[in-house]
Amino acid sequence: MGHLVSERDFVDSVAAYCAEKGARFTDSRREVALIIARSEKPIGAYDILEQLGKILVNPKPPTVYRAIDFLLENHFIHKIESMNAFIACRTDHRHSGSQFMICNECGKVIETHLCSLPSALKDAAEKKSFTPLTWSVEVRGLCSDCS
Repeated sequence: MGHLVSERDFVDSVAAYCAEKGARFTDSRREVALIIARSEKPIGAYDILEQLGKILVNPKPPTVYRAIDFLLENHFIHKIESMNAFIACRTDHRHSGSQFMICNECGKVIETHLCSLPSALKDAAEKKSFTPLTWSVEVRGLCSDCS
């Protein structure tokens, strides 16, 4: 597993990726990335929009969703499906498989990485002739602060 990166390193890595790939790192993409990186808990699109409105003039939902889609497609952020919210990937590598431990009490999300699909899931997929491209596992419980 890679080491945790700071919010500045996170945004710098997105900027470097964009420069390398010739993708545009627009002001809205940069600000959405910063908002997600600064959030201590998963943040929803409309909360991002609200915060973006304090920075950019009259942003619209499609602006936020396009930035989120870009960050998701390039594995810089993760969607916590059960919360319909987003967190920054805090490791120094981009990957397509993640596991999240979500505290039922405080909402804290702990990201872990098994960079390959667990064998039980891989076997189940093979038996169904299914080819996984990306995957996410969410486990709910209590964090050490709340248990």
